[in-house]
Amino acid sequence: MSSVFHKILRAIASAMELPVVIGLILFIAFTLFSIGWWAVEYFRERRHMRITLPALLDELRAAENGAAEIIEKSGLLRRQKDALLELTRHPEFDAAMRESLGANLLEREQSHYDGILKCTDLVSKLAPMLGLMGTLIPLGPGIMALGQGDTYTLSVSLLTAFDTTIAGLIAAAFCLVISTVRRRWYAGYMADLETLMDCVLEGENAR
Repeated sequence: MSSVFHKILRAIASAMELPVVIGLILFIAFTLFSIGWWAVEYFRERRHMRITLPALLDELRAAENGAAEIIEKSGLLRRQKDALLELTRHPEFDAAMRESLGANLLEREQSHYDGILKCTDLVSKLAPMLGLMGTLIPLGPGIMALGQGDTYTLSVSLLTAFDTTIAGLIAAAFCLVISTVRRRWYAGYMADLETLMDCVLEGENAR
């Protein structure tokens, strides 16, 4: 009976080897894509983000003809501008409706950033697991080959084990760094947006 169980488990492990390797290749490809996207995000958006929050708040409070022009000319990100401008496009709304719209816009922005972070967070957690699976699966045949004096099969198994471990750790490490930096960026974006929304709502409700 134990021999049957052993064969079943060995068959399952052997069947998982190719999917694990394919998964690691996909994770490495996604990691390279994420690095490129991260660089584009920095050079196209964050590097050009030039605002002094207290000064911008003073300008918005002092605006006599509405905040839309000041927002559009500011150094905010495009997504921040769009969210703030949306608040100024509905003069027919009362204060309660504007507050509700502002909360909805903040939630939408938070969901957008959370969706981006989930991808790299997932890879940073799953890649080491696949790397470990890719390490352990070939070791079984390698140990059996060692017992039979087949050093070539053993060396191939060990090489596969080491390669999958390294691939999993590389993908996890880069995705963890990207998630950590982005999480700090996005927290700052959301804090600034919430403060600016409060200021815009205060001005719109006072009209």
